[in-house]
Amino acid sequence: MCNFESASQPIETMIVCIAEKPSVAKDIAEVLGAKQRNDGYYEGNGYQVTWTFGHLCTLKEPHDYNENWKYWKLEDLPIIPDNFGIKLIENKGVEKQFKTIERLVQNCTEVINCGDAGQEGELIQRWVLLKAKCKAPMRRLWISSLTEEAIKEGFEKLQDAKKYDNLYYAGSARAIGDWMLGINGTRLFTKKFGKGKSTLSIGRVQTPTLAMIVERQKEIDAFTSNEYWELKTHYKNTEFNCQIERLHSEEKAKKGLKYITGKDFEITSFEQKEGKEGNPRLYDLTSLQVDGNKKFGFSAEDTLRLIQGLYEKKVVTYPRVDTTYLTEDLHPKIPNILRGLKYYSRFTESVLAAQIEKSATVFNDKKVTDHHAIIPTGIVPSGISPSEQQIYDLIARRFIAVFYPPCLVSNTTVIGKVEGLEFKATGKQVLELGWREIYSDEKQDKDPKDDVIMPHFDDGEKGPHEPFIHQGKTTPPKAYTEATLLRAMESAGKQIDDEEMRELMKDNGIGRPSTRANIIETLFRRQYIEKKRKNILATPTGIALIDTIKNELLKSAELTGDWERKIRLIEKGEYNIEVFKQELYAMVRNLTDEVIFNTPTNTSFFQEPEKVKKEAKPREKKDISFSEINCPKCKNSKLIKGKTAIGCLNYKVCDFKVPFHLMSKKLTDKQLSDLILKGKTTSIKGLLTPGSDDKINGEFNLDAQFNVDFVRK
Repeated sequence: MCNFESASQPIETMIVCIAEKPSVAKDIAEVLGAKQRNDGYYEGNGYQVTWTFGHLCTLKEPHDYNENWKYWKLEDLPIIPDNFGIKLIENKGVEKQFKTIERLVQNCTEVINCGDAGQEGELIQRWVLLKAKCKAPMRRLWISSLTEEAIKEGFEKLQDAKKYDNLYYAGSARAIGDWMLGINGTRLFTKKFGKGKSTLSIGRVQTPTLAMIVERQKEIDAFTSNEYWELKTHYKNTEFNCQIERLHSEEKAKKGLKYITGKDFEITSFEQKEGKEGNPRLYDLTSLQVDGNKKFGFSAEDTLRLIQGLYEKKVVTYPRVDTTYLTEDLHPKIPNILRGLKYYSRFTESVLAAQIEKSATVFNDKKVTDHHAIIPTGIVPSGISPSEQQIYDLIARRFIAVFYPPCLVSNTTVIGKVEGLEFKATGKQVLELGWREIYSDEKQDKDPKDDVIMPHFDDGEKGPHEPFIHQGKTTPPKAYTEATLLRAMESAGKQIDDEEMRELMKDNGIGRPSTRANIIETLFRRQYIEKKRKNILATPTGIALIDTIKNELLKSAELTGDWERKIRLIEKGEYNIEVFKQELYAMVRNLTDEVIFNTPTNTSFFQEPEKVKKEAKPREKKDISFSEINCPKCKNSKLIKGKTAIGCLNYKVCDFKVPFHLMSKKLTDKQLSDLILKGKTTSIKGLLTPGSDDKINGEFNLDAQFNVDFVRK
């Protein structure tokens, strides 16, 4: 047993497991045999299983660094701490549980991080362990479901915690970024434009999301409906549309009608092609939230809450995912999962009767990072609410549908003409239901052209027809619903329906699947948006806030998506968090100057900011005009000189950049121009390699990819 009175002596072979919440800790404790319940943890069989419950720690507030930062003053902005620190959230329950965790980790031989297996979960647990000054070696439990089998398998395959360092760095970058922009942006705009009465809330994801809604609102408000007329005709009980642009005068329409009335209709082409409707993709969180909103009216937050409940009841896998693929090692487990879906046996029998194909549209390791798509675990649900049942039904049917044959259809296109005017009719007939059989007992939103069985037509046949005029009105853009807003956030403001394109756009989406619901709720809570029926509309307050913000960086979904992309690169180990932070600081400094002094600045996120210097050094004379020099890489754009680097004006496409500081030396304008124009510098003395105090000499040159390289001399 653990003796907590002796903190200096670690307990022999005592392993501490830290779960994300009490219910998960209980599941893990049962599997490990830690059956004794204590205050704040379970114990037994050489394990102590404790838990967090959401964020126990948070980044320090401005006044924690400087008492003067408690007060909102423009002259104090931007607020950039020398080093970011964390603190406990002020809550008695949090403080009590933290003391338990702190005590346990200081008296153990090993810690197993059993937190939520994702970026935010990694951050939550790492911050707690950092605050608790944990010195014990640490391993990581990484599981995609909470079934007993999954937990046992996870403990058999424990990973070195260092494997997930980049995940922690990415979570830290996200948190620091949100803090920097939230604190500085909100204070900046509130003090400059709030008139002392209202707080103007600014957020990295919140603001561009609101901007999308406001832009759509303005498009709707400015829309003017126009009447139009179309020529149509009926031939052999089939409606044909005239293939000319919509007519904007009734007089022209009547002339057209008169022109074709009494003339024979002639078939010029009759084409039938059999095709396939590909199977739907498995669910990621966003697509599940979209369908939850479309079919049941659930908000994004409702669906997240319901799927989280199903996950904790062990009937579905981890929900906070942004992939629609499964890992290839899951393929052998699919039959057992299908057998567990007893309520759906009428659908699963045919799938189980044949060998399950290992399709690349379902199984693809390269498309899965943290977790695979959301699927059932095969455990029969019990004790779930009606709303949970609705979400579970979506997941179960979708899971079965991906293993069904494709839906076979016949697409028909008929072309006819009257006196040289072309008419067209199309129809689609379902020949074999395939995966659609899974949804045959549901009400489906059908295209009016679906299941249109056309009569047979022969090329060249002629006959009388019944022409008519259809009058209509142009309609404004549709207001966002939660479903379409989630899609827009996922694709950085672009409306993408194609599944393949959706996958490609995800890396540049704004927000994470797990946070988008909260962002939308925050906008509702701050009364920047409101809901009328299913439509989401911007309020006058929300419109006024976006109109106040002149800096496009804060409002652009595309640029915010680029920020998100960089965080993902940090997660992959392909981008340095320190570079990210420096870029962030530069952006905030530039934004502050722009707003306070009303002077537009270059706030491009790619630029590295000026490094903090202990002593100010006099600037060199700038005799060389880099803005007149063509980029050596793309050769199309001019160069631009920022505060810490020279780069291509079209950096987002070209990515050419030369920093001023290399190996602890600031290059002169002459050295920079030699490097850019001649491809190399002269020999430079007193250079320092990272991690060494030994000075060396050498020259810098541009390699074949126009990256800066060093040659020792």
